[in-house]
Amino acid sequence: MTKLTERPEPDETPKAILEVTTTYLEMHQKPINLPKNDNKKQVWVTKVNKPTLSFYRYLYFHIGEPWRWYERRILGDDDLRSIIHDAGVSIYVLYSDGSPAGYFELDARIDHQVELAYLGLFPEFIGRGLGSWLLDRALINAWKSQPNRVWVHTCSLDHPNALPCYRKAGFKIHREETISIRDPWHEPYWKMPLKLHSNNMDADTLA
Repeated sequence: MTKLTERPEPDETPKAILEVTTTYLEMHQKPINLPKNDNKKQVWVTKVNKPTLSFYRYLYFHIGEPWRWYERRILGDDDLRSIIHDAGVSIYVLYSDGSPAGYFELDARIDHQVELAYLGLFPEFIGRGLGSWLLDRALINAWKSQPNRVWVHTCSLDHPNALPCYRKAGFKIHREETISIRDPWHEPYWKMPLKLHSNNMDADTLA
């Protein structure tokens, strides 16, 4: 899922602009049909405590690339570390036969709320039925703290099955908005090698 920030520029060309509709969904009660927190024989989920920046970027970059995830790409080390090492943020990695296959991120930094901030699969594992299985694991863990609200957002850049999957899981739409953004694929940071993203980037780099 993609977090969006409007970044208009007066001299942008039409092909570099995307009209993006974001849908916000929420649930206020734990789904009654949520399965037990069991792992399959060859598929399991592991919580990663304070992941290294390189490992997190590996997950975020490669899982999010087809869907234009960009907000974590433009963060320097300190800013990224302050998020993913926060006690209110939990990161769980999906493994299939020992290989990383996807991950989800829960953000509980706001009291009594849990945001499903990110959930995705590596391209090679899409179409195997793992998406809904991973979402179930995310919801199981999100409701462990008994929050008043669990919420998520998706957008028109995400996989077309994302919104139906969230609704099937029990999320209800509560807000939609459409904005214009610069296409991340046209931005200079998009093609930077991973190791260069570990350096703090100034405003000129992102302009």
